[in-house]
Amino acid sequence: MIKQADILCIGSVLWDVIGRTASHMRIGSDVPGRITRLPGGVAMNIAMTLRRYGLTPALLTVIGRDPEGEELIAEAMRMGMDCGHIYRSDELPTDVYMAIEGANGLIAAVADAHSLEKAGEKILRPLQNGDLGTPDIPFDGPVALDGNLTVELLQSIAASPLFAKADLRVAPASPGKAERLLALLDHASATLYVNLEEAGLLCQTRFEDSASAAAALITRGAHRVLVTDGSKSASEGVAGDIITQTPPAVMVTRVTGAGDTFMAAHIASEAQGLDREAALTRALNAAATYVSGETPL
Repeated sequence: MIKQADILCIGSVLWDVIGRTASHMRIGSDVPGRITRLPGGVAMNIAMTLRRYGLTPALLTVIGRDPEGEELIAEAMRMGMDCGHIYRSDELPTDVYMAIEGANGLIAAVADAHSLEKAGEKILRPLQNGDLGTPDIPFDGPVALDGNLTVELLQSIAASPLFAKADLRVAPASPGKAERLLALLDHASATLYVNLEEAGLLCQTRFEDSASAAAALITRGAHRVLVTDGSKSASEGVAGDIITQTPPAVMVTRVTGAGDTFMAAHIASEAQGLDREAALTRALNAAATYVSGETPL
């Protein structure tokens, strides 16, 4: 039996179709490799890592009633996630993400999250109808929020009484969607998890390191930020106080989901009482283990 959820994961839950090869690739490359299909999406990736740390996430998303959706629901429940609040649609198909990764990193990716965008505020109904909260008694726990949501929905969330007491943890789905987070940049309880490129897009500039990016986001009004810069550094900042660490050096064998793993490990570490330095260290170690091809923990 699934126990009561410790955290809400709101956003994309879909199938990841990933092609990986040990070869360096360029446009037009045709090389041998492996193709896998696994549960994915930002919200799902975060939820899967949270489960490995012993937390129980509840998923708020849309999943179709097609065969792909039924299989995805069954897999999420098998992993111990709370799927009782998912919006199921007869008309919208289950979303999918497709990526190609080579020895030289992510080559290309296409995220088909159209069903999530079309479902819109329907995925938030459990926060309104009393299942997880109401406007008068809003949900007061941690919420992992995915930048795959539309700008309009993120703007609505930023001003909504449904999230007035929540501990919001926010991640962009990709650099291409980073600017959607501007709606939540100055939210009083939001923690933004971004990489160096995404920080630059939010500030309309380029940064040389994670510490300067974190400082700039705080200056722009962010309550709290975590900025990563691949293997170089990661910084966590609040007003007037920024800490920076260097990730462990590892051989990179995969990249899709690394940022989500970092974010989930950081959330879990703080939920388990670790201080700022220890939580950042643990999150960096988890992400490094993940990109090396091992299971973080």
